[in-house]
Amino acid sequence: MEQKNILVTGGGRGIGAGVVRALVSAGQNVAFCGRAPQEKYAEFLTELRALPNAAKVCYFQCDIASRENRAALLDSFEREVGELDCLCNNAGVAPEVRNDVLEMTEESFDRVLDINLKGPFFLTQAAARRMMGNANGKFHCIINTGSISAETASVSRGEYCISKAGVAMATKLWAVRLAEAGICVYEIRPGVIHSDMTRCVEGKYDKLIAEGLTLQPRWGEPADVGRAVLALCDGAFAYSTGQVVQVDGGMSIARL
Repeated sequence: MEQKNILVTGGGRGIGAGVVRALVSAGQNVAFCGRAPQEKYAEFLTELRALPNAAKVCYFQCDIASRENRAALLDSFEREVGELDCLCNNAGVAPEVRNDVLEMTEESFDRVLDINLKGPFFLTQAAARRMMGNANGKFHCIINTGSISAETASVSRGEYCISKAGVAMATKLWAVRLAEAGICVYEIRPGVIHSDMTRCVEGKYDKLIAEGLTLQPRWGEPADVGRAVLALCDGAFAYSTGQVVQVDGGMSIARL
């Protein structure tokens, strides 16, 4: 795989950490960001830099919902890593409290939409402008982490479902707009993945998976998503812009 400079938002935990591990293991220059100070990820950074093929690995503190933070993130990336080749919009949150849609608060709605949809949308806008002026001859792509919740309604976390439905449309919009610039845009749509976000409902999904929720009878792992992102960044699907890559064990297949 040709070495690229790749930015992963929300890369310090869960799915994002799986993506970062896969990319670093493949010898890519990788920066990831999160809202916490770098000290929180000191152990993870040490682990990554000890991987056999590790190249440049950096962490930047950034609140993806902040316009100023997004601009600073891209400036820091270019200064520390180089020209951006691939952006993985992975940062996302679940509601702090799972409320029925009849009880959902505007504050919760705004928080989830700002981080899951608005932030990634405008980071893509800013990153795309820079990529369009980048003539280094490498394959360029933007990958959005969506969710099966884009099409599967869950009334106890409606704001999350709405945000991921928005990510699905944003992927299409950017694919159309950036095709002429040779920038591919994809959506990775994970299913039930082991992470801190699903820990609180682990028992529920253990039971559902045992009862046949997914065709492949196991939880998804962050590494499953990481392998898919790696293939997309490698240009393995360079003629498939705008497409959704389901990483859900077959859960999304309608069955009788």
